[in-house]
Amino acid sequence: MSFLNIENNKFLIFGAANKRSVAYHISKKLEENGAITIHSVQNEKNAEAVAKLFPSCEIQICDVEKEEQVYSLASRIKQKHGELNGIAHSLAYANYSEGLKPFYETRKKDFLQAMDISCFSIISIANAFRGVLNRDASVIAISISSTNMAVENYGYMAPVKAALDSAICFLAKSFSNFSNIRFNTIAASLLKTSASAGIPGYLDYYEFAAKLTLRKKNLMTEEVGSLGAFLLSPASSGINAQRVVIDAGMSVNYFDNEVMKLAAIGAKKSSE
Repeated sequence: MSFLNIENNKFLIFGAANKRSVAYHISKKLEENGAITIHSVQNEKNAEAVAKLFPSCEIQICDVEKEEQVYSLASRIKQKHGELNGIAHSLAYANYSEGLKPFYETRKKDFLQAMDISCFSIISIANAFRGVLNRDASVIAISISSTNMAVENYGYMAPVKAALDSAICFLAKSFSNFSNIRFNTIAASLLKTSASAGIPGYLDYYEFAAKLTLRKKNLMTEEVGSLGAFLLSPASSGINAQRVVIDAGMSVNYFDNEVMKLAAIGAKKSSE
């Protein structure tokens, strides 16, 4: 028996798309420890992709922008499975189709859509699944390691992720009135995922981030998957309403000697 103690437990996973997805690695780690995963995807195309990754898994279609579909999904899951032991929310969207813009030029339409998919959907899902999650279930969402570091290319998604972190705390508090259901976010540093590839200039930031980690190597998506499985399991029963940072030590390494030397060399060359 694994120390996670999740054999035959059932978990609903939102957001798997391919082998680079955080949701893929969470699901993979859950299954390695004997759990049963059910996947929710946006459309038939995504369902076909996930079916290739997890041939034996149940796949449901739900567009979280359409709240009625969230409640319909909850009804189907309850009818078929009775209850769930946890939910993983790995959903985020930002419209970068017009390229990188200054933050003050953020369009209201884009901001509200990002907020709907990346933040409000967890509130909608939590409400719809109140009667499906068992009393000691765990719910996790994927956030970012810092929401107050103004990285220009990430733009309005940082405020959206800050709202997600706050929403998780309020969900944990409100659910504590009738259950022991826990809510936490995984605050991950830069990852090489398909979603991040759509962010303008992301690769440069990703390569720089590696230099700032204590181990000089970027965070791996598999590591986030392992943390996700842990937080969904009873092994993490004392952790609730938290942002659990996983960044390979990057947040304490602003004054890295190697990076400072490179910056000094660059500054000297630019002044010559």
